[in-house]
Amino acid sequence: MKSLMPRDGRVGGGWLTLFAVAWLAVWTVQLTPVQLLLPLQLDTPGGERDWITGVVWSGLILSVGGIAGVIAGPIAGMLSDRTGSRWGRRRPWAIGGSVLTAASLLLTGSATEPLGVGAAWVGVSVGIAVVSAAFTAMIADQVFAQRGAASALVSSAQAVGIVVGVGAVVLLGLGIGASYVVLAGFILVVGVGAAVLLPDPPVAWTKPVARRSWRDETSVLRDRDFMWVLASRLTVNIGNALGTALLLFFLLYGVGSPAATAEDDLLVLIVIYTIFVVAASLVAGSVSDRTGRRKPIVIVAALVQALSAVMILVSPTFIGTAIAAAVMGVGYGAFMAVSLALATDLLPRVEDHARDLGIVNVSASLGQLLGPLIGAGLVAMVGGFWLLFLAAGILSVLGAIMTVAVRPSRESRLPRPAVR
Repeated sequence: MKSLMPRDGRVGGGWLTLFAVAWLAVWTVQLTPVQLLLPLQLDTPGGERDWITGVVWSGLILSVGGIAGVIAGPIAGMLSDRTGSRWGRRRPWAIGGSVLTAASLLLTGSATEPLGVGAAWVGVSVGIAVVSAAFTAMIADQVFAQRGAASALVSSAQAVGIVVGVGAVVLLGLGIGASYVVLAGFILVVGVGAAVLLPDPPVAWTKPVARRSWRDETSVLRDRDFMWVLASRLTVNIGNALGTALLLFFLLYGVGSPAATAEDDLLVLIVIYTIFVVAASLVAGSVSDRTGRRKPIVIVAALVQALSAVMILVSPTFIGTAIAAAVMGVGYGAFMAVSLALATDLLPRVEDHARDLGIVNVSASLGQLLGPLIGAGLVAMVGGFWLLFLAAGILSVLGAIMTVAVRPSRESRLPRPAVR
């Protein structure tokens, strides 16, 4: 583990590889159910009223889970910041969150009624929030010169995780129950393994003797630039979720894909989306590290995502959707990588890294989990999908506008360690 320890704000290939694999597991077990398994569990074919009921149940369950994650993420981060065990600050929470996620996935797979599925999914959402808070804090704790690259691994893993999960289910022909068992084993082995192997160095600060005031505790929420970044991430992620979370329903009832091939069509779209997310996030993250200019990249990326929604409105066909998936991948990949690095740059207190980055994670996760609920309402309102994609485009543009309000000079004033 000594070879994985960061030096002068830089980490090696081994650290980055383990970090990427950990996030691959996190995203795979979260997004495979969202993208495929939950819609299959909740779909009620047999007419227009029935399938809309399935969409509404999906939205409700994902949103309730999102609220649970919103609460759990910052709390777990705050407790992680103040954990002083011999195992480190982040490691115990990453291990505990992985175990909770695995157990809850097994319960979700065994549930047969919507309420049971929803209750178990809350456990998954809480577990993922705890794991995410622990792993994200490692960027702020250990990485300075490569924050854009490390953040790019998080967003790249998100896209690859969908392909890994959905691809395994579709290509191996796994049933719903077997799929949840595989996902549970994946997060248990990889999540715990990465938590044990990744370094968790001692804190570089001493706990203040005096009790901190409520104003000090909530200082990050009064930081103008940090809050604009949070608002932008929430808004753009809702826009992205509107365009992706109900994609299987869109293929079945919007494009008209036959039920026998809809899962295969979904996998094709996900692969296209993933390729462009990974490429865009790695390139954008690296460019932002070299130039130090993150804000312009974030703005352009949000506008590119908005363009993809317009493309689907113009051409709601499988080919049109495939092209839009590539464009959305470029925009979303670049946005997520660089906006996370920007948020990390703006953290005000080293002693609150995990808590504050837990809030940053929540802004993205809440957007991804509120999206299906909002989308379900929009679909039910008009009996189709055009309003869904119109809203996705508008929200993406609003996210770009919010980023404009962030003061670019903040980045140049941040203290950084000397890099050799």
